[in-house]
Amino acid sequence: MKNIWNSIVGKLWATILLLVAFILFIVTALLLEFLGNFHRDQAEDSLRREAKMIVDVALEHQGQSLTPIIIHDVLDEETNAFITDEKGNVLHSYHSGFGEERIEGKILTHDAFIGGRLDRPVTKEIMMPSVTDEDVMEKYIVLADPFETEAGEVGTVYIYQSLEAIQATTKKTTNIVFLSAFIAFVLTTIFAFFLSTKITSPLRKMRQAANELSKGNFDTRLLAASQSDEIGQLAAAFNQMGRQLKDHVELISQEKEQLSSILTSMTDAVITFNIDGTILLSNPQAEKLLQNWNDISDSTEVSLPPEILHMLEHSVSFSEEVEDELPLNGRFYNVSISPLYSGNRIRGAVVVLRDMTAQHQLDKLRSDFIANVSHELRTPISMLQGYSEAILDGMTGSEEERNEMIQIIHDESLRMGRLVTDLLDLARMESGHMTLYKEDVDMKVFLERIVHKFTPVAREAKVELAFDYQDEELILAIDEDRIEQVFTNLIDNAIRHTPKNGEVRLSVEKQGDFCQMVVSDTGAGIPEEDLEYIFERFYKADKARTRVKGGTGLGLSIAKNIVDSHDGTIRASRGKEIGTMMTVMLPIKKM
Repeated sequence: MKNIWNSIVGKLWATILLLVAFILFIVTALLLEFLGNFHRDQAEDSLRREAKMIVDVALEHQGQSLTPIIIHDVLDEETNAFITDEKGNVLHSYHSGFGEERIEGKILTHDAFIGGRLDRPVTKEIMMPSVTDEDVMEKYIVLADPFETEAGEVGTVYIYQSLEAIQATTKKTTNIVFLSAFIAFVLTTIFAFFLSTKITSPLRKMRQAANELSKGNFDTRLLAASQSDEIGQLAAAFNQMGRQLKDHVELISQEKEQLSSILTSMTDAVITFNIDGTILLSNPQAEKLLQNWNDISDSTEVSLPPEILHMLEHSVSFSEEVEDELPLNGRFYNVSISPLYSGNRIRGAVVVLRDMTAQHQLDKLRSDFIANVSHELRTPISMLQGYSEAILDGMTGSEEERNEMIQIIHDESLRMGRLVTDLLDLARMESGHMTLYKEDVDMKVFLERIVHKFTPVAREAKVELAFDYQDEELILAIDEDRIEQVFTNLIDNAIRHTPKNGEVRLSVEKQGDFCQMVVSDTGAGIPEEDLEYIFERFYKADKARTRVKGGTGLGLSIAKNIVDSHDGTIRASRGKEIGTMMTVMLPIKKM
């Protein structure tokens, strides 16, 4: 019941009922007042008519006793009358009850009738004894109507009637009026409820449709019975709004999805902040970055480095873009902060962080590469220049010394040629322009040939060269010349860095879908901290930068590029006890 009064049906219903009840109250009050006056006027008119009839009958039958006739044929049951002469003496009395003398005396002594001579009809209401009950006072309406006979005699007819009769009639009329008002109110209640329900039914449907829209069901439509009234036009406008809202939501969803895809695919970290510094939005790269910073700071809350917070505060406070490159937690970031506006008010800022660490490393590698190439070329160029100037200046004492200098110039020129060739090969490999000529190769035969080639070299260096191979046949699709270049470099390095009476071993075994080939030696080994850098160009664990004669410092870098181009891997590790282990993994051809 409480809900219905809170609904528009209850409110409209109550409004109609209150309006009708107010109107019925006013109409009933006016009607009762009108009927009360009407019944009084009717009673006065009736008394006048009866008084006129009494006078006519009395004058027509003078000297006769007409009391029974007048009482039964002229007067009503509740009406009594008497006639007086000019002096106020009662000539005739017409009563149906008792106490007439008291009543007549009461009337004749009333202020309005004293003197017995009236020139016009007079009507008054007087409290007098009841004609039906003893010791009871009632209110009567009294009419005094003067008359004159043909003989010139003057008299007055007094006719009176108890107001109880009028009140009884009025009471009946009042009951009828109240009953009619009650019936009208009940019918109005039913009609108002039906009307309010009929009118508000489209509104309830519209409310349900609006709830569906709020839940995201934008295909909800309203069926209007008529398009000519306001409710039908409202339904049409609602349907139009639903279509436009669906289009706008789809457009926003597409833009949001596009923005999300862009943010997700970006390599830069993007973070959107609120005006109070809380994070509103971040892409996966930013989440990883924030997680790393939190792991470093051992904090459970998401926090930013103070440098970025200071830049963020400056951007929001002064409404300007801020950009700088900062070293943070051992890495370099290009930080760009731009304020976000909502109208003329700043509502936050967006921070874009680009990891420039790789760029810094590339710049360092470029600088190191130039320095290394310069260093590698400086020595042979200096020797070429020095020995050539000595020959030109004739500083050679004999033909043998001259030939020795020419041989040194020749060897250094060959070394420079190898260096340039290796640099060109490495550049082609790293740019993806290297062409591979793959063939099916039996690795046992292939590796035995390489080991046999280095057997004299190992014997001369007094190093034992061993080869371990399983009985299982391993066929790989490889570029034989390129892979031979890899193992030539690895075995040659192992022999050169193994002391006398040491051992270099090449072992081969199958590891799942890969062929694992390990070149191990018993030399001093590469320091643990240098293992991850040995495949870089010109990198040397020997800080004195000494190199065995003939090396260019590019062999391992070239070997790594060749193995990578074969979808394999190469790694360096310390030996179990001493020395170094170089492991090459190449995929086995599926038969």
